[in-house]
Amino acid sequence: MDELDREILDVLRRDARTPYTEIAERVETSEGTVRNRVERMNETGVIERFTVATRTGNIKAMIEVGVDVAVDTTEVAARMAEWDEVDFVWQVSGEEDVVLVIDAADTRGVNDLITQARDMDEIVSTKTRLILDERR
Repeated sequence: MDELDREILDVLRRDARTPYTEIAERVETSEGTVRNRVERMNETGVIERFTVATRTGNIKAMIEVGVDVAVDTTEVAARMAEWDEVDFVWQVSGEEDVVLVIDAADTRGVNDLITQARDMDEIVSTKTRLILDERR
């Protein structure tokens, strides 16, 4: 990955719907170059997925999860990623092991996910933060 790839990714992170012609103009290259590089980054896994960010009026939160030291954190994170309200699952360093970024219809939905996490035998702690504002 070089600087041009990084510039293309920066545009796509802000709006994944940006047309290749517009990206090409912003990064000062041809549309064909942008198209080829995006296809290559998709094929090699640099770009994992294109996603939609919404402003639904839902409750957004981060649930920080501590996993038992004898447990495979990757496996636990993979199971949590399948939960409907979970937008992202990050394995992180620090006091907690996994962070869930969720988009729930209401506080009951947030609480249900906290309970679901706490009901897992591998989980030793949770800490929740409501997201009050989001900027791009």
